[in-house]
Amino acid sequence: MSISAAFFAQAQDVSVIRNTVDVYSNAPNVGSAKFNAMAGSNGALGGDANSLLTNPAGLGVAISGEVSGTLSITSNKNTSSFAGSSYGYNINKGDLGNIGAVMTFQLMTESAWKFINIGVNYSNQSIENYVETPGNTNLIYDFPDATSSSFARHAYDRYGYVSKTSVGVGANYNNNFYLGAGLNFFNSSIDQSDTAIFNSLSNGSSEYFSKQNTPFSERGNGFSASLGVIGKLSPNFRLGAALETPTFWNITRGYSFYNDPIYGDDYASEDRKLTSPLKATVSAAFIASKSFALNVDYTLGLTKPKYKVYGGAETELNDFFKDNYKNLSELKIGAEYRLKQFRLRGGYAYASSPFDALTVDRYTDNGGVAEGQSYGNLILNDRNALSVGLGYDFKSFYIDASYQNVTSKYTNPFLYGVVVNNYEAGYYSPNRLISSDAYAVSDVKNVRNNFFITFGWKF
Repeated sequence: MSISAAFFAQAQDVSVIRNTVDVYSNAPNVGSAKFNAMAGSNGALGGDANSLLTNPAGLGVAISGEVSGTLSITSNKNTSSFAGSSYGYNINKGDLGNIGAVMTFQLMTESAWKFINIGVNYSNQSIENYVETPGNTNLIYDFPDATSSSFARHAYDRYGYVSKTSVGVGANYNNNFYLGAGLNFFNSSIDQSDTAIFNSLSNGSSEYFSKQNTPFSERGNGFSASLGVIGKLSPNFRLGAALETPTFWNITRGYSFYNDPIYGDDYASEDRKLTSPLKATVSAAFIASKSFALNVDYTLGLTKPKYKVYGGAETELNDFFKDNYKNLSELKIGAEYRLKQFRLRGGYAYASSPFDALTVDRYTDNGGVAEGQSYGNLILNDRNALSVGLGYDFKSFYIDASYQNVTSKYTNPFLYGVVVNNYEAGYYSPNRLISSDAYAVSDVKNVRNNFFITFGWKF
């Protein structure tokens, strides 16, 4: 399907689509160092507060109380290549990534119900992301005043966070069957800009242009619920299943706009409601002995993102996701080996591309336009993650550390913006407009290197 001019005129910019999927439809999955070392795979193992990130039934597996805190250091690097040149930019950030606690209540009765446990988990994830793309002197824009400029560079700049606070209860029936339920509360903060720079051909001076309806800021809060079960097929095998409802987001959005016939250049705000996808997870675990455990999780999105319609922008967004969004598919594999007090862990995760192939008109390196170019990785793409970890158990206290490497490659569209029904969707500088009916498309490699350290206490 071709991306229509009307869509981007009303939906504001590409980053709205990216954030809908990358931020609001992807819950933060930062757990303890153990959880992260095993690639977030614990759906059939459970045993701690991070179960609330995958399968709340895992709370019922715990037989002792526990509290932990995790520090995270994230390094996010984007390298954007365009017209034979590349820019790389790295963001490093330290933060409190996770806090978790479980309280166990052993039922001293003759009933087959052994434990009722309560868990609380807080997960926080930085969403800072900066993509700067080099220019192309062959891309020339001629202004109405007879001056001309060449494209110098472009930048998407996003910063903020998304957090998830979960509370849940898990029950143990006869040490063979576990049930759990959780409530999840989300908060998000996004500030984003979309800027292009052009250089004058006459004197070389640079002029900055902001995309219509940017910079923008969004503050959101959301709610979801989850249910899960885990069953032991034998002492060595477990199966699990969990369901998380859509997250119901309320988003307050503010943005700058330019050259309005009535208001000129000004600032506006609006409220949006978004329903993120319903997700189901199935899990399997093999516990060879007290020394080795292996877990596999598979998560599938069952619905698509959907905005409540207040006007044309939400209608166009919903049409886009209806026609082009692919339901989430994610595989996680994690393992742990225990050698006396030492813990060795590793994992791998794969998440599929969220979009079908998209077709756009794009600028070529010589400044021409190639029509109908199809991309299978436009805006976002699939993601691979490898992780390793090490821990040491002091009986009552423990310390864990882990490292993650997450990679993704995608194509990055920008510069598009035309006049549609008297709506100017281009890039603005004082008294000037860059209007374009084609995209510049760069190739972006994203590499995230994440480090985690957890301190925990069992009681």
